[in-house]
Amino acid sequence: MDLLAALHTHRLVAIVRGDDPGAALRSVLALAEEGVPLIEVSLSGKGALEVIADARAALGPDAPLGAGTVLTADDARAAHRAGADFAVTPGLGAGASTARELGLPVLAGVMTPTDIIAAQAMGAEAFKIFPAAQAGGPEYVRALRGPFPAAPFVPVGGVDAEAARAYLAAGAIAVGVGSPLLGDAPSGGSIADLRARAAVFRAAVAS
Repeated sequence: MDLLAALHTHRLVAIVRGDDPGAALRSVLALAEEGVPLIEVSLSGKGALEVIADARAALGPDAPLGAGTVLTADDARAAHRAGADFAVTPGLGAGASTARELGLPVLAGVMTPTDIIAAQAMGAEAFKIFPAAQAGGPEYVRALRGPFPAAPFVPVGGVDAEAARAYLAAGAIAVGVGSPLLGDAPSGGSIADLRARAAVFRAAVAS
């Protein structure tokens, strides 16, 4: 898949992580139905590989479906087998490098300029600023645009709808959003509430 094009187009990566695989799958499908198709299923959630495989079968081969929290080479291989077509990592390491070897685009977790340079050398397609709120928020992204004016940054961590607007205004290509968007839906909470929050976030990133 063309991860950069998907980030440019959708500007929002929904991060699904829960302790109920059935509810997590329902969350993925609801997000896709609500126009939030760029979805990451975190491997730290229960039954995440099963969720990815079932979502891939339900959504078809062209849906941009990723695996998150890819830490190890085994994580990358398992995500690839399950049907993920991109990998998201909290940092740099074997998960990111193995994903690249398998042909999966990587949204690599970075914090510092040194991390960004290392991720560029690894061939990562985009850079996940994580944890974004603790790193300094939108002003940190704006500062990074100085030495890295063309780098595709995706802030993740503590991003609500208001912060999403601010990060995009600061030069981020997209934002990654977990609990402020998903709430408790992946653990059995209300799908109707998830749909309502999806509409709010879609409007936020569109503006």
